[in-house]
Amino acid sequence: QVQLVESGGGLVQAGGSLRLSCAASSRTFGNFAMAWFRGAPGKGREGVACTRHTDDMTFYSDSVKGRFTISRDDAKNTMFLQMNNLQPEDTAVYYCATVNSPMDYGLGCTSDEYSYWGQGTRVTVSS
Repeated sequence: QVQLVESGGGLVQAGGSLRLSCAASSRTFGNFAMAWFRGAPGKGREGVACTRHTDDMTFYSDSVKGRFTISRDDAKNTMFLQMNNLQPEDTAVYYCATVNSPMDYGLGCTSDEYSYWGQGTRVTVSS
């Protein structure tokens, strides 16, 4: 069973930055698509950044493009989301996720493509 644990959320003023981390156990990132989603607990989740190592492809939602950067350290089984120029509309719970199989595409960046989820870390941006 893959376990994902996010960290790095918090309260920040508009224009500030945060770096989220996602540590994985029982899974070598390797060829699996990985992603960051955000949303309110119990509600739909927006895919903000998705990446696949095999073909070095990355997708960003229009709402974060140019401000957020997804990266991964496969040696440490850790994924990151660098968030710059944060705005109040970025306030949400952020979740990391991974697919079940290396054959899963993942770059549609929709929640139904992803099988394993972390518990989420809350980001609050004040105006």
